[in-house]
Amino acid sequence: MIRMHDIIAKKQSGRELTEEDIAFFVKGVTDGSIPDYQASALLMAIWFKGMSEEETILLTECLADSGEINELQSIKGKKVDKHSTGGVGDKVSLIVGPMVAAANRGVYVPKMAGRGLGFTGGTLDKLESCKGVNTEISAEEFEAIVRELGFCIAGQSKRLAPAESRLSAIRDVTCTDNSIPLIAAGVMSKKLTGGSECIVLDVKCGSGSFCKTQRDALELARLMVRIGAKAKRKTVALITDMSAPLGCAVGNSVELIEAIRVLEGRGDERLTELCITVAANMLYAANVADYEACFAIAEETLYDGSALDKLAQLVERLGGDKRYIYDTNLFEESNVTAMLVAEKSGYISKIDAYEVGRAAALLGAGRERIGGAIDHTAGIILNKRVGDRIEEGEALATLQASSIERAQSGMEHLFRAVTIGKEKPKIEKIVLRVI
Repeated sequence: MIRMHDIIAKKQSGRELTEEDIAFFVKGVTDGSIPDYQASALLMAIWFKGMSEEETILLTECLADSGEINELQSIKGKKVDKHSTGGVGDKVSLIVGPMVAAANRGVYVPKMAGRGLGFTGGTLDKLESCKGVNTEISAEEFEAIVRELGFCIAGQSKRLAPAESRLSAIRDVTCTDNSIPLIAAGVMSKKLTGGSECIVLDVKCGSGSFCKTQRDALELARLMVRIGAKAKRKTVALITDMSAPLGCAVGNSVELIEAIRVLEGRGDERLTELCITVAANMLYAANVADYEACFAIAEETLYDGSALDKLAQLVERLGGDKRYIYDTNLFEESNVTAMLVAEKSGYISKIDAYEVGRAAALLGAGRERIGGAIDHTAGIILNKRVGDRIEEGEALATLQASSIERAQSGMEHLFRAVTIGKEKPKIEKIVLRVI
C-alpha cells in the first residue's frame, strides 16, 4: 500500500520516486485526497533534493493526464504554442500571436495564458486592461477564435492539467516555484495538453526571472526540449536576457500600449528584435520556410499593419472595444503620476528587473495572492534604458499609481533598481542561445 508519508520520506532522503509513487501523488492532488500540507511537504523535498530526468518526465506525463487533452480537431493547419518562463515587462505573447497569425501561412497559435502573481505580470491581466475584454471563455469559443483568426489568447481551461494548476498555486505560496524540475514539469504538462504539434519556449535568464544564471536557464531549456521530443512535439527553446526589464513599460495597460507600439512598427528595438525572433522560430518550427525567410515574413507583419489588425480582431472577439488598439489615448489614466530623476550624471549601467517588478507590484500592477485585485492603470515607464546617458536631474522613469502612498512605495524599490556609472556598459544580446 502506497502512503503519501512514505513518498515524502523517500524524497527527503534523496531517493528516486517510482512511476507508482508519482501517479499516486498526482491522482491525490487531482481528486483532493492529498491535503495541501502534504503536497507542500513533497514539493519542498523536491526543491531540496531535486528530481532525475526520468522522474521529471513521469511527473510531466501524469500531470498532463490528470485532465482532458485539447485536440483542436477542427483546426487543420499546423498549430504552434509559445511559452515564456516569466519575466518583468514580458508582453511578447501579445505581439507574436498576432504576428504569426497575420503571416497567413497556415500556422495557428492557440495560446492559453495566465495571470500575474508577485513581481511577474500576467498576459491575461494585460489584455484585459483593454475595456470590455474577457479572457475567461469556453473551450469551444477558444477553438472557434483560433480557427477564424489564426490565434487566440485566453485563460487556461480548468479541464486541462488540473493537478498542475493546483500544484502551481501551492508552489507560488511555498517558495518552491524556482525548482527546475517542477518548472519543467509544470510548463510542459500544460503544453502537451494544448493540442499543438510545435512548441517554442522563451526561457528567461537574469534577475527578473526564476533562472538567475545562464547555467540554470540552459539546464531548464534542455530538459523541456527533451520532454517535448519524448512526447513527439517539435520543441525549440530560446535563452533570453532578463537582467533588465523587457521593453520600456512594466504594468498592465502600459505594457499593452507598448505591445501596440511594436505592432505599429515603432516599438522598443530590443523588444521588437526578440518578438521577430520568437515569431520567426514559430514559423520555422512549423516548416513554413527556411529561418531567414521566416524572419522576413514575421518582420513584414509589423510594417504592413496586418499584425495590429489581428490584435484588434481578437479584442473585439473577446468582447472588447477594438478602438483602443488604434487609439491608445482611450486607455484610462492613473490618478497619480510621479517622476524618478537621476541624482547624478553618467551611464545607466544596471536596471535590476526584480526590483522594477516589485516596484510595479507595490504601485498596484501586481497581486500578492491568487485572485487578488490589480490596478490596470498602475505601472512604470522607463525613460532611459541600460547603456543610455543620463544627466543629473533628468527624468529616469515615470510611475503611475492610484495614490501618493503607493507611488512612494514603488519609488523606493525603483530607486534601488537603477545603477548609474561613469563608463558605458556592454549590452548583452537579447537572445543568448537557441536549444
